[in-house]
Amino acid sequence: MNIPRFVIAGTSSGVGKTTIATGITYALHRRGLRVQPFKCGPDYIDPGYLSLAASGYCHNLDSWMLPEGNLKELFSYFNRSKDIAVVEGVMGLYDGHRKPEGGGSTAKIAKIIDAPVILVLNIAKMSESAAAMALGYCTYDPDVKVSGIILNQVGSQSHLRSAKSAIEERCGVPVIGYLPKTANLTLPERHLGLVPVAERGGGKSFLDELGDLIEEHIDLDQLLDLARKAPEFTLKQNAVLFPDHPISPRCRIAVARDEAFNFYYEANIEMLRAWGAEIVNFSPVADSILPAGTNGVYIGGGFPEVFLRELEANLSMKRAIRDAVASELPVYAECGGLMYLSQGIADFRGNRYEMVGLLPGYCEMQNKLQRLGYTKATALKSTPIAGKGQPIRGHLFHWSKLDEPDQTVAAYQVTDPKEQLEGFVLGPENNLLASYLHLHFGSDPRLAQKFVESATHRK
Repeated sequence: MNIPRFVIAGTSSGVGKTTIATGITYALHRRGLRVQPFKCGPDYIDPGYLSLAASGYCHNLDSWMLPEGNLKELFSYFNRSKDIAVVEGVMGLYDGHRKPEGGGSTAKIAKIIDAPVILVLNIAKMSESAAAMALGYCTYDPDVKVSGIILNQVGSQSHLRSAKSAIEERCGVPVIGYLPKTANLTLPERHLGLVPVAERGGGKSFLDELGDLIEEHIDLDQLLDLARKAPEFTLKQNAVLFPDHPISPRCRIAVARDEAFNFYYEANIEMLRAWGAEIVNFSPVADSILPAGTNGVYIGGGFPEVFLRELEANLSMKRAIRDAVASELPVYAECGGLMYLSQGIADFRGNRYEMVGLLPGYCEMQNKLQRLGYTKATALKSTPIAGKGQPIRGHLFHWSKLDEPDQTVAAYQVTDPKEQLEGFVLGPENNLLASYLHLHFGSDPRLAQKFVESATHRK
């Protein structure tokens, strides 16, 4: 399978990967190419900008949560009708999970998909020293193919010449472009990172400005040439994440999508659809009822703490979700979804707002991150998505705090990074699963299939 592709990696976080990856994606899309963007690692916000730039969903690639074969299947599946794949890295090129099994780094993913790497260097406070940094990244792992370099925060043409000539002479890798220090295109941030696209609105003028800057300063033709020289992409296993034949819709799963809830691995949604779910969106902020004919509910993460007044005031939607659980519909909630289903949320000042009230206790926002990182767990009960005893791999990232569940209602026994109980299983038929744990259904094909089967049984 011929998939032109490249990975945009950085020497560290904050060097401009997202701005450059978004701009390149948009510039290529504007040229008429069908661009498939991907984001390395467990990120929700960066993919929103890449999706906007490509006018199509960005998908996450995570080599810690997903077995290698599953990652390659997902990469192949979403490139079926595309002209080029643009993969944005995470943190620094070689940063990942430092436990014995490793994984999670941009370098690991670049090797799995056999893609050339375009390295982004911020050279605001260096010139020829940039060559020493680039040389280290180019030689640290001989199996990582650093094929081009983009310089960010370039102060002048003499600054560019000094760094460019040193890098190309010492590393033998072309500098294919740069962004000037004068470019004022910083994306807005808050406590979980960038502000989501869903809250910013259209963004077309920002993309046009960014696309023009990319066209002016980065050699896209050279970049395309590097991407097209990527070797043939091969799969070594049969499909496991997606069925080998189309499955007609057999249930309806309502997915919470609005400015408060928009953190989803888009592959999760596509896997549910592929296994027979009709996906219908609804807004806990603005809608008064669940969509007609709903057989299951999926409430992802997001920023419910930013929309507390609106969520508290929407009494009819809170009642509709309580009724869905009482009617034994499978309801799955992650992180922000868990917060919404709790008794209430206390904001950063301690002000309390009443939420759905299905889980005990208040989620209290904290002034520092509570948990962050890859997590291994075991399902303690059969739930709408997993069987009792099933091993789970996921990711935690939250600023709120909720008392740990007791053994009678706990969803998971976390085994790594430290042992603790996590999440809740409630409802008349254990049909409600709510947890801080974010799951990528690509980690285990049983997850999406069981959710669809659980919803189908409630028709």
